[in-house]
Amino acid sequence: MRRFIGIVVLVVVVAVAGVLAYAATKPDAFRVERSIAIKAPPEKVLALVGDLRGWTAWSPYEKKDPAMKRAYAGSAAGKGAVYEWDGNKEVGRGRMEILEAGPSKVLIKLDFISPFEAHNTAEFTAVPQGENTNVTSTVTWAMYGPSPYFAKVMHTVIDMDKMVGRDFEAGLQSLKAVAEK
Repeated sequence: MRRFIGIVVLVVVVAVAGVLAYAATKPDAFRVERSIAIKAPPEKVLALVGDLRGWTAWSPYEKKDPAMKRAYAGSAAGKGAVYEWDGNKEVGRGRMEILEAGPSKVLIKLDFISPFEAHNTAEFTAVPQGENTNVTSTVTWAMYGPSPYFAKVMHTVIDMDKMVGRDFEAGLQSLKAVAEK
């Protein structure tokens, strides 16, 4: 019986060591992005993104916890606008600040506080396609940042691209519906 327990412990130790070694080979940074075609000019779409108070109309995270606490600071919209949230376990707690807001790009500093700490960048870009009278924009929502060792270990069992990508797809669909009204 002791020998059996010893073998089981050895197998568990080797398996854990294997996961930890595999995690060390993962990249030091990550990027998740999704795109969609929206029948609206880039300025109209990115004005919706640059107004953090308006995210309740399209953000998938707002739908995951409509009762979350929200606080706004800085500019009303665009560069310097700040949005802080504190919600359920699905949305956690964090802070966003718009660093850049232009006609083709909105860049956001994204700080997660809980359920885990992370400091990333969210980027929305819009590229016009077609004629001036019938403009469609290719809109991309991306998030990128460092991938510390703990995140690498988590990424061995959780596919972040799939998990976050689904939220981005849902958000872009909602953004499309609002922008095309």
